[in-house]
Amino acid sequence: QMHLVESGGGSVQAGGSLRLSCTASEFRDYKRCMGWFRQAPGKEREGVALIEFAGSEIYYSDSVKGRFKAANDNANKTAWLQMNRLNEEDTAKYFCAVRPDAWCYGDYLADESRFEYWGEGVQVVVSS
Repeated sequence: QMHLVESGGGSVQAGGSLRLSCTASEFRDYKRCMGWFRQAPGKEREGVALIEFAGSEIYYSDSVKGRFKAANDNANKTAWLQMNRLNEEDTAKYFCAVRPDAWCYGDYLADESRFEYWGEGVQVVVSS
């Protein structure tokens, strides 16, 4: 059973930056797709970024493209989401999730059911 732990959430003023981290307890497969999702109050959870471990594909939602950057360190089972030029609409609880033994495909951003393991999430609050 893989466990995912996110960190790095917090409060920031609009225009600022935060970096989220997600560390997995174990990787048993050669490849996997990690997704970053967020859920704002009163809204459905949405995908914001996907990144492959052992691959090179990265996908972003239109709402964060050009502002957020995903990266990972396969050896340390860790991924990061660098969030820049944050605005109030980025306020949400952010989750990382893993689809094991799989590459990432862009349509996974809209299909959280593809992901088997989930962290508990961290809160990000952006104020004006």
